[in-house]
Amino acid sequence: MTLNRDARLLFATRSVRMAGYGGLSVVLVLYLAALGFDGPTIGILLTLTLLGDTALSLWLTTHADRIGRRRVLLVGALLMSAAGLVFAGTDVVALLLVAATIGVISPSGNEVGPFLAVEQAALSQAVPDDRRTSVFAWYNFAGSVATAFGALGAGLAVGALLAARMSNIDAYRVVLVGYAVVGLAIALLVRGIGFGIEAPRPTDATIVGRLGLHRSRGTVFRLSALFSLDAFAGGMVMQSLLAFWFHTTYGVPEATLGAIFFAANLLAAGSALAAGRIAARIGLVNTMVFTHLPSNVLLILVPLMPTVELAIAVLLLRFSISQMDVPTRQSYTMSVVDPDERSAAAGVTGIARTTGAAISPNLAAPLYAVPGLAFLPFVIAGGLKIAYDLALWRAFRSRGGPQA
Repeated sequence: MTLNRDARLLFATRSVRMAGYGGLSVVLVLYLAALGFDGPTIGILLTLTLLGDTALSLWLTTHADRIGRRRVLLVGALLMSAAGLVFAGTDVVALLLVAATIGVISPSGNEVGPFLAVEQAALSQAVPDDRRTSVFAWYNFAGSVATAFGALGAGLAVGALLAARMSNIDAYRVVLVGYAVVGLAIALLVRGIGFGIEAPRPTDATIVGRLGLHRSRGTVFRLSALFSLDAFAGGMVMQSLLAFWFHTTYGVPEATLGAIFFAANLLAAGSALAAGRIAARIGLVNTMVFTHLPSNVLLILVPLMPTVELAIAVLLLRFSISQMDVPTRQSYTMSVVDPDERSAAAGVTGIARTTGAAISPNLAAPLYAVPGLAFLPFVIAGGLKIAYDLALWRAFRSRGGPQA
């Protein structure tokens, strides 16, 4: 796959960022629990982390094409670094709440902040339409591989620090400081990106509608509602909560948790790559739905397994098909909007996902803290995701869109 310099740097920012997210997701809930916070408090922190990110990112992404895509990426990187430093430096709830609300923190190992929307728009501008799904597949592949290595690295680092007699809290803080350093590294990469990623200036300012959308507003809002439902369900089983569940239910140590999510994200990376080939055969919407349904059945089965080995095996099997809908979803969104709406469309749908994911941890975290109820988030999440798949197929199967 041939990419120009700016596209390669966008791939690099994605990879570095997702490595930071992957590492943080392994230790974040464990860190908060080690600080003495109970389940409801952890849930509130996770929720405010995502809600604050939602509000900030909504403004940034819907204005990115006017204030500058490079500037938005730079602001996001600095907010990421600042949040990591605050979380590492204090256990004062009020300060953590401020950092969670204003900063960029990923408790799920998935995308947060303004980055994804801006990068999707920039890449869509840089590649032909018939290559978009393939490029997005590789873009997601790069992110999943980086998340895998970030999770593995964090797990191994914490294991080594604990073996060297460092306390749990201090070992987790090392990962948080590393997260802050990742934010600074992203800022340096962004400074190297050229102005070619910037959106062309509109010739008629009146064409810009609410939230940067015009002709495609209705379609984007319908997609956003559905994506929000999917993300709400996903927030109940975000990677940091899964790590907490394995640790408290089976006593799985941090290094092993890192290895589990390393393997999971590598499998997810492979599933993202397969999406382009499948979409070329059956279409984007069908690929989104028919690869997502079985992964959600597997999600429900994870806590029902009688042993930790079987639970891990089912989780890994789920990850092996779970990400085929991601590049297809991104490509489909870009295909049904006008070029001058792409940053806004990616931003609005992304914010809808973040909003959905922000609400559910507050509901799920207390359930994980009660052994007899810890299976419920898996069942609820899987059921809601199946409902999302069926609703998406019913609403958009007749709308067409490009095959690849």
